Amino acid sequence: MELIIVIKIADKTRSKTLDWHTRIHIIDGIARGLVYLHHDSRLRIIHRDLKTSNILLDNGMNPKISDFGLAKMFGRDQTEAKTKRVIGTYGYMSPEYAFDGCFSLKSDVFSFGVLVLEIVTGKRNRRFSDPQHDHNLLGHAWKLWMEERPLELVDNTLGDSYNITQVLRCINVALLCVQQRPDDRPNMGLVLLMLCGESKLPEPKQPGFFLERNLPSAGHESGTLGKQESSSLDESSITTLEPR
Repeated sequence: MELIIVIKIADKTRSKTLDWHTRIHIIDGIARGLVYLHHDSRLRIIHRDLKTSNILLDNGMNPKISDFGLAKMFGRDQTEAKTKRVIGTYGYMSPEYAFDGCFSLKSDVFSFGVLVLEIVTGKRNRRFSDPQHDHNLLGHAWKLWMEERPLELVDNTLGDSYNITQVLRCINVALLCVQQRPDDRPNMGLVLLMLCGESKLPEPKQPGFFLERNLPSAGHESGTLGKQESSSLDESSITTLEPR
């Protein structure tokens, strides 16, 4: 029977088993899965709840996107839709979906960007804290990027055993994915090319995020997110590397 586990990033004991080679393999596999859902499947499929607990790993550490309970199927000529009932996980939702109920392929791209930052850093987006500011992980990543200190994002458990060029490319791509405006985000086909390529990447614009203290209180991972007066977005829960 094939072993299936859930990604666990925040547990420092288990995260040590996720070396850089494994992490980049997981990032690449998730990207390829989304390319299939968005571009290669007969119908376009928007997952709408992409998060670490919905990424399963087999015994070869190959990622499988799971839990399509909130997924929406689009025709080939449809690119976006709107709903009055916003359901998903705080911290992975794009701003336009969280606040206005608008979702598209670029909503999944935003969630993918959050996942990449969490995999690189070993930190949760929503529960992230830093003594120098009140930003979530997206805000922290943006701050370090603007200060030209992006390598400070790398998970300490990795030590020096990572490829600097790959790490910088992953952070750059992740920040491109979580930009505030959907039109500024690349599609998943381009994301995969950027992750695998060597060409110079564009500079990201400010991500869509808000401060942790502006989050609505929520003791669960999924639920309806009402409109807020804050101008940008934050997140929700993360999970782990546990046998299923």
